Amino acid sequence: MKQAQTQQCVVIGGGISGLATAALLARDGHHVTILEKQDTLGGRAGRWESHNFVFDTGPSWYLMPEVIDHWFKLMGTSAEAELTLERLDPAYKLFSAPTDDGARPTNVRTGRADAMDLFESQQKGSGATLAQYLDSAQQAYELAKKHFLYDPFSNLKGLLSPAVLRHAPKLAQLLLRKLHGHVAARFSHPLQQKVLGYPAVFLGTSPYKAPSIYHLMSHLDLQDGVLYPQGGFAALVDAMERVARAAGVRIVTGATATAINTVPDAKVARCASVSWQDGNGVAQRTAASLVVGAADLHHVESALLPQELRSRSSRQWQRADPGISAVLVCLGVQGTLPELAHHNLLFTEDWQENFARIADGQALGESTSLYVCRPSATDRSVAPAGDENLFILVPAPALTRWGKGGLDGGGSAQVEKVADAAIAQLAQWTNTPDLAERIVVRRSYGPGDFAEDFNAWQGSALGLAHTLGQSAFLRPGNSNAKVAGLFYAGSSVRPGIGVPMCMISAEIVLKLVRGDTAVGPVPEPSAAVSSTRQAVDGS
Repeated sequence: MKQAQTQQCVVIGGGISGLATAALLARDGHHVTILEKQDTLGGRAGRWESHNFVFDTGPSWYLMPEVIDHWFKLMGTSAEAELTLERLDPAYKLFSAPTDDGARPTNVRTGRADAMDLFESQQKGSGATLAQYLDSAQQAYELAKKHFLYDPFSNLKGLLSPAVLRHAPKLAQLLLRKLHGHVAARFSHPLQQKVLGYPAVFLGTSPYKAPSIYHLMSHLDLQDGVLYPQGGFAALVDAMERVARAAGVRIVTGATATAINTVPDAKVARCASVSWQDGNGVAQRTAASLVVGAADLHHVESALLPQELRSRSSRQWQRADPGISAVLVCLGVQGTLPELAHHNLLFTEDWQENFARIADGQALGESTSLYVCRPSATDRSVAPAGDENLFILVPAPALTRWGKGGLDGGGSAQVEKVADAAIAQLAQWTNTPDLAERIVVRRSYGPGDFAEDFNAWQGSALGLAHTLGQSAFLRPGNSNAKVAGLFYAGSSVRPGIGVPMCMISAEIVLKLVRGDTAVGPVPEPSAAVSSTRQAVDGS
């Protein structure tokens, strides 16, 4: 595909999608500036440090490694050259409420054989059923990668390919049936249903709302494997920044975009510049015929564009599902917590009611299903020697009125109530009665933080939920038909939520700028791989 004519480009937002898009466009010959309102890069893939504890405050599951590696290879390097990746074993650990029979937590190891053995040990015959389920999950994943995820949907040729048409009846069934129904029709064991349904949370929704096409997620954690980048996801952000700067991207932090300025051009408007305010409050303007909104879509359109140039109406937003929010808790803990794995999932018995409370905006119960990351199990750089780094994520309603978090219990009453309950639940479920007394560092985040820090619509933690009406070509697109030169990347738009998806959205923008309507990924260059990490370390 012939590269587009060189343009001046501004990317609004320095998160994963902003860095990925800016780097790809710069490598394609454009002059690119990133405007990031925070003082650090990464967006939701944030970081926080205190007393030698180093926390990731966003993504923590390194999945779809080939997608991340593909982006690095498009930039002339590789994930292997830029990151130190470790495969986790176990992939994660499952906890249930303590019972009188003394049931032990369950280690979930990656690999088809181990997953089948685990399911078979829980319920006779379910191992073979899981094998069929994983076959279907892998097939759905490969179809999605080849025909949907990288498709700009400039036309319908991807949907009309022979491979898609051949599987059309099955795909239609998977789209129209909810994930929980798909799982429950095959597995009656409650824990198995939760293992296969919980990945919906990573898509900003619940297994009772997500289409069953997303059973493909089980291929990723049960069969493909869970990796960890040493240094956490902050290391990934740093690597992407290195790669972007090496490509010539100019990065300005503390820069708040205030308007996307346009001029009339035939039947549509055309991008002319971006107005922004620097860290000193001084108004600035940067010329740009190409603008990428790599921030929350609702914010980009409602705050930076006049109403007549917005791609989505207020009525469409009223009908949209913002996805779940979360209460996050970063804890520095004295002493060790060997009963925890790197990734841990705590599942309550009232599974369906738990999700219903979140969907209905109700208060959570005393115990709730939650996720706990202990990166110090794998990475000793994230905590002082002999101590532990914990990150707790409690799925919560997308309600900004819940407020913001704070240091040492200083957040809103609602956020700190949820944080206290999560700490108490973790202590009880892991038989660590002195956990609260051993906490030496504590910081919480709530829906209000997502709204303020990332301009997240309704305080959503991840982005628009992956419901049927917000998936594939039904999800908001990556360009604005009313403004020539205006494109969108990130979790609000296609293909969706998650670090790999945000990287793919960057590639879709690259294809749209080039006028490339191909369905699949951009071909990787044949040039030799070089590491920006080595260049920096050796300078």
